[in-house]
Amino acid sequence: MRTHRGGCHCGNLRLTLRLTQPPQAVRLRACGCSFCRANQTRTASDPNGAVEIWADDWSEVSKYRFGTGTADFLVCRRCGIYLGAVAETEGGIRMVTNTNCLEDRALFTGTPAPTDHDGETVESRIARRAANWTPTTIHA
Repeated sequence: MRTHRGGCHCGNLRLTLRLTQPPQAVRLRACGCSFCRANQTRTASDPNGAVEIWADDWSEVSKYRFGTGTADFLVCRRCGIYLGAVAETEGGIRMVTNTNCLEDRALFTGTPAPTDHDGETVESRIARRAANWTPTTIHA
């Protein structure tokens, strides 16, 4: 496992991402939704990896939901940085991480593949996340 640390600009939100591939080999995605386009995200996940998330003050973290309402987009209320999206699946909490919030983001050199999930049913969306997103532990 390779460990990557990151967080928001002000330091309230922090994460540790463990991936089974080197950053150069990680498949990056550029979601086509309006939120991700506005934030110019480059997201990554690893179903065999792990993510841990901490906040100094969870009341300063926005858990923004839109569209199908099946994921929480974690945004720091203080500095506005978007860490990634978390969703509950049958296999537990899973996350897709915005690599732009990682300290070593420059190592993630792949070109993000455009994605579009507009036609997905809620069931297929949750199943895709369970199969592809990274298992996550959120520390309260």
